Amino acid sequence: MATETEEYFGQAPLPGVQYPLTVHYCGNCSMPIEFCEFCPSYEKCKAWLEQNLPDVFSQLNTKDGGGGDGEDAEDEKKRQKRGGKGMVRLKKKDDTPKKVVVFLSPRGKKKTTVIMGLKTFDLDLKACSKTLGQKFACGCSVTGPDEIVLQGDIKEDVIDFILDKWPQIDDDSIEDGGERKR
Repeated sequence: MATETEEYFGQAPLPGVQYPLTVHYCGNCSMPIEFCEFCPSYEKCKAWLEQNLPDVFSQLNTKDGGGGDGEDAEDEKKRQKRGGKGMVRLKKKDDTPKKVVVFLSPRGKKKTTVIMGLKTFDLDLKACSKTLGQKFACGCSVTGPDEIVLQGDIKEDVIDFILDKWPQIDDDSIEDGGERKR
């Protein structure tokens, strides 16, 4: 027989604790009942615990301070649900003028057509780039936060295509930038 003062692997038993320890697991969330309060369905865990282990439930309620349901309801609203987004942030509305600028940019002996400002009309630049590249059978890429570069001198054709393809862009909001360096 071992006495209570014996040490096992450098650990002495705690005074007032019955060994071996018994751990109760929740039937709702399958966690130890001490951790049920961190579960998203805490109310269901409390109901299961009250129905199946009433003596443990009464001890748990006396530790918590006796069923403060008003606080639990408020915490339930604040607590993130499993699989949801923590905090939804609203996008800032830009007050920048909606304008598309199309210009030519020299690149050695060749020229490239640059389109800037499609993002102000809430268009996806990757999708626009792919559409333009397929239409004009040329290399097309997104090079900046609001810039698409097409290979070749196709500025006039691009302006006509933008007016036909995207009806939210009217003739007044497209500017011909001429030829300039980026």
